Amino acid sequence: MRNIYAILLFVLTVRGAVAQNGEEVFAFLRYPSSARIGAIGGNNVSIVERDPSTAFHNPALAGQEMSGMVNLNYMNFMSDIHLGSALYAKALGENGTWGAGASFISYGKFKQTTEEKLIAGEFSVEDISLNAMYSHNLSERWRGGLAIKFLYSSLESYTSYGLAVDAGLSYYDPERELSFGLALKNAGAQLKAYYDKRQALPWDIQAGFTKRLERAPLRLSLTAIYLNTWNIAAIEHLVAGVEFVPSENFWLALGYNPKVNADMKLTGGNALSGFSAGCGVKIKTFDIGLSVARYHPSAMSLMLSISLIP
Repeated sequence: MRNIYAILLFVLTVRGAVAQNGEEVFAFLRYPSSARIGAIGGNNVSIVERDPSTAFHNPALAGQEMSGMVNLNYMNFMSDIHLGSALYAKALGENGTWGAGASFISYGKFKQTTEEKLIAGEFSVEDISLNAMYSHNLSERWRGGLAIKFLYSSLESYTSYGLAVDAGLSYYDPERELSFGLALKNAGAQLKAYYDKRQALPWDIQAGFTKRLERAPLRLSLTAIYLNTWNIAAIEHLVAGVEFVPSENFWLALGYNPKVNADMKLTGGNALSGFSAGCGVKIKTFDIGLSVARYHPSAMSLMLSISLIP
């Protein structure tokens, strides 16, 4: 039992590396599920692209232009801790789009020992989210979206599960290349706790806008996060990103997340904490994106995203 408590403490430490908001269950939902969004700071609810992975961040960003696309994402968080996600999107009627997907984090294998310090076997620790989402065009420029998540966690013989909902709005003006997004994320509850005490889900309210400059191939994004929490500094509510987009087939991006920077300072992070970067290319029927960021003081995290275009 003492061994299980030690592993649980380690897992909670990793889970809280970004949030720092007390004990949360399924806190992996705060990490980006898209290399492109990871590159521009890890949080964005307004970017409009033919990229299904953006729907993990705001379900209203899923659109009919993504019909038939399959998206795969993988992040090496640190050591043998890995995150991943997958999503399939399909148009439904003239104005709807549905999607089905999943995301997970694996904390690796751990040795199970007895009180006499004898090895009794191994066990794994992982969190999983199964997602179903739907978006609908409300008008030529407005779209609404909803996602339902069934959450499951396994820690040796202990399990937990929960239910969460994402709801979002998206506005896009193609003439000015201006978009706006609003999302309520991870609203729900832990239905079954590991032990007796239930923990809170990492729910959040986010809003932001994205604008392409008229005379330069640059696109700027500013996202407000933790709008449901006001006990942090004002600057820590904002995430900034800039993209160099000379064509539809290539992008290069930089981002800065002051909240991550502040959290990493508390746990020994360096000057690069909070900064992120990435790039992407389109090769025939594949969209490939890479991003790098620091989400834990001990390692840089690399994310790969691949979208298959029908």
